[in-house]
Amino acid sequence: QVQLVESGGGLVQAGGSLRLSCAASGRTLSTYRMGWYRQAPGKEREFVAAIRWSIDSRSYADSVKGRFTISRDNAKNTVYLQMNSLKPEDTAVYYCAVQSRPSGAFDLWGQGTQVTVSS
Repeated sequence: QVQLVESGGGLVQAGGSLRLSCAASGRTLSTYRMGWYRQAPGKEREFVAAIRWSIDSRSYADSVKGRFTISRDNAKNTVYLQMNSLKPEDTAVYYCAVQSRPSGAFDLWGQGTQVTVSS
C-alpha cells in the first residue's frame, strides 16, 4: 500500500516562506504527476501546483504563480512546494496528491498539513 506523508507546514508571518515536502512510501508507485491542493475553512479544495514525474513540466494556479515553486526528487519519491511571499489568503490545509494515469484524476491523497499565515 502506498502512503503519502506531508510535512513542513506551520505558522508564518505574511511575507515569509515555508517549504512543504511529500514523501511517497510503500510499493512501487505508478506516477504520471504529483501535485498540491489546498482547502481553506469554508471553501472547496483547490488546485495549487503539479509536476510531471518524467519530464520537466509544471503547472500552477494563477494565485500562486511567481511565489510558489514545485519540484521533485525522483530517487526519494518526494515532491516539494517552496512557498515564498506568503499571504494570509494562503492559509489552508495543503494536500499532496498523485495522478497515476494521464487520463485520470488525482487518485491518491495525503493527510494534509496546516499552513497558517498571520497578517
